[in-house]
Amino acid sequence: MTVRKGLKATKEFWAGDVIFSEASISAVVFDSLADRICHSCFRRQDKLQRCGQCKFAHYCDRTCQRAGWAEHKQECGAIKTYGKVPNENIRLVSRILWRLDKEGGVVSDTQLTTLEELEDHTADMQEDELKELKVDIHNFLDYWPRNSKQHLVEDISHMFGVINCNGFTVSDQRGLQAVGVGLFPNLCLVNHDCWPNCTVILNHGNQSAVNTMFHSQRRIELRSLGKISEGEELTVGYVDYINLSEERRRLLKTQYFFDCTCEHCTNHIKDDLKMAGKEVDGVKPSDEQVKEATDYCFGMLDKLEKARLNGDYHEVVKICKECVEKTEPVLADTHIYLLRIWSTLSEVQAYLQYFDDAAEYARKMVEGYMKLYHPNNATLGMAAMRAGVTHWQAGQIEVGHGMICKAYAILMITHGPTHPITKDLDAMRIQTEMELRMFKQNEYVYHSMREAALKNKPMAMMHEPKSVEEGIKNLFHRRK
Repeated sequence: MTVRKGLKATKEFWAGDVIFSEASISAVVFDSLADRICHSCFRRQDKLQRCGQCKFAHYCDRTCQRAGWAEHKQECGAIKTYGKVPNENIRLVSRILWRLDKEGGVVSDTQLTTLEELEDHTADMQEDELKELKVDIHNFLDYWPRNSKQHLVEDISHMFGVINCNGFTVSDQRGLQAVGVGLFPNLCLVNHDCWPNCTVILNHGNQSAVNTMFHSQRRIELRSLGKISEGEELTVGYVDYINLSEERRRLLKTQYFFDCTCEHCTNHIKDDLKMAGKEVDGVKPSDEQVKEATDYCFGMLDKLEKARLNGDYHEVVKICKECVEKTEPVLADTHIYLLRIWSTLSEVQAYLQYFDDAAEYARKMVEGYMKLYHPNNATLGMAAMRAGVTHWQAGQIEVGHGMICKAYAILMITHGPTHPITKDLDAMRIQTEMELRMFKQNEYVYHSMREAALKNKPMAMMHEPKSVEEGIKNLFHRRK
């Protein structure tokens, strides 16, 4: 039996309200980051301690190791016996089954569905996906300990199907990088809409207290993006709205196995803006010119990706600049290919410390995003934050402060006041406000002090998140 997904509001909600929070049944760190992320709190650390038994699990310290032991105990023994580490899907399914074997199908009073009732969509899988599923099941059966409860192959297959279409990406403590995957049963019941009324964020809780009794669990929060009336369906976006409706539908069909019938897909809302030509004094370029510039931009994005994977920063800048020069006079500031070029260019130039250039493209990107995204979209908030920091680095304090205030207002709704990134933004907001006052009183003194500060601490801001620098390093992370 499968339940029909869908949750409705039982009361009225306003922007920023937490509708519900939910701890994961289980979560695992991605294979590729297994030695760089703590397996208990999912924080990124430079120096992690390795589990002395299996040599696989990594932790910040003994406190995190103790906190994660309940989940890792059986995994630890299984890895030692198996002699190698299975992939993240097998590790997640195993952790879930060990927990269900111990606690039963409902692990909390607030859980609205059992995992058996969730859809697995194995019948909808393509041939290559089915092949992968069979390999995972085969390896799972080799890995699963003989002294653990044995499960039917169809039940194991169901669990792999459930995490395939319902696994939720777990981010690091700053919310800036995807580092793992987890399963949150109630969240699985929330349907998709391309223009949703809710957003999901990960709250890491607190695992820093030495006594694990004082730890709070890692959990997701479903937060309202605006007014939601009683009885209205709660929705989240499974895919990025920036894509064209046709592309969103394709992604939703291949990844989540359904045809999107939301208003934005049905009526192709904002698709025209996303592929528009630039209007100057009421004059628009011809359809042929727009198509030519669009095709050129698309081809350059492919070249850009190759240079990015090779870690060739200067080649990335060269490609972007060529593309901007040729297509900016023809394409609108909402054209999604141009927005991607601006986004990459601003990030790379910030990393190479060409801050004026970086600020210009970051501002253009945010202005384009504001015409496309929901006003309380988290992606818009993060882009405004990046633009604010880049303008600050360029010495453009007025625009920088304005962008940071805009980002703070959005993230107060999408992430809430206690999220680390909102706290960082608040500190930035206070600092840039103070600097702006100083700038207005005496520009010369402000710039002199700023120059001195930058010489002592280049690129540093008191509470600046590492997003600008780390983002670019992740952007250029070479795939093995």
